[in-house]
Amino acid sequence: MSFADILGHERIIDVLRRSLRSGKTSHSYIFEGISGCGRKKTALAFIQAQFCRVLPDDACGGCPSCRKVAGGNHADIHFIEPLPDKRDISIDQLRAMQRELSLRPYEAPRKCCIIEPAERMSVNAANSLLKTLEEPPGNALIILLTENAGMLLPTIRSRCQLIRFSNLPPEDLQTLLERTGITAETATLLAPMSGGSMQQALEQDNESLAARREVVLTLLEKLDINSIGTVFDSSEELSGNRDETVETLDMMISFFRDAVHISAGNSNIINRNVRPAIESISMRRSFPRNLELLNKIYETRRAVQRNANPKLALDNLFMNIAARER
Repeated sequence: MSFADILGHERIIDVLRRSLRSGKTSHSYIFEGISGCGRKKTALAFIQAQFCRVLPDDACGGCPSCRKVAGGNHADIHFIEPLPDKRDISIDQLRAMQRELSLRPYEAPRKCCIIEPAERMSVNAANSLLKTLEEPPGNALIILLTENAGMLLPTIRSRCQLIRFSNLPPEDLQTLLERTGITAETATLLAPMSGGSMQQALEQDNESLAARREVVLTLLEKLDINSIGTVFDSSEELSGNRDETVETLDMMISFFRDAVHISAGNSNIINRNVRPAIESISMRRSFPRNLELLNKIYETRRAVQRNANPKLALDNLFMNIAARER
């Protein structure tokens, strides 16, 4: 796996490649980001680039080391995660890792360990890791994968280089989905609705998502401030539990983001297979108004995530969308 296989994190890749060229890689990193955003893939590409016998700052993909890393059977890479019947990573697992890292590498320049999810280490395990980070064994590399670095001990954070991964942009997510064999039409549907996570995209129910998209577009078209029932009926139909409401708002964000692009004269949109409906949203309002409503949808999403009542939040949002421009 070369760095070229990773999309959406060009800045991070540039930082890692520069560290490889200069020979100044750290002994410990924290890769923070949502599950499915590419943290683990980047960690493996970083390790493979260090093990590669051909290129100085990337993986060639063809040398024995690259093939072993890609095949998941390199003897100098170790993975630490909770055991199948346990919630947390135990101190015994950390001690076994420490023993392994203290040995000489079998064939690579250094031994490497990926810990995921790092926030699930027990207190004793975290304290044990701290000792390892204070006195790194040999030339070992430790990469902690976490969704929230704030859940790690401050003393662990201070001894690691923190790299924050953003959510994958819909355009890159769509490309990655197509690379897995998913059709362009399905990828176009999944990408805007997956919160920037490849994992979430692959777990989506495509048929249910397509049906809900049609319902949302239909209700948005019907919203009319002079017929207030369209507002409350729509919020009643679309408000579910908190997670369902957030998914609906994510869908609306993708629609209005595309509408803003069209209003600005940019024809490159994500929801291409429902383009007529997106153009209708765009044409009903001016560019400033579409941008204002997009920001309002983002605000509503944050409010629902912070515990606002989903039905009341959608009531207020749909009143804004239905209202005439001021």
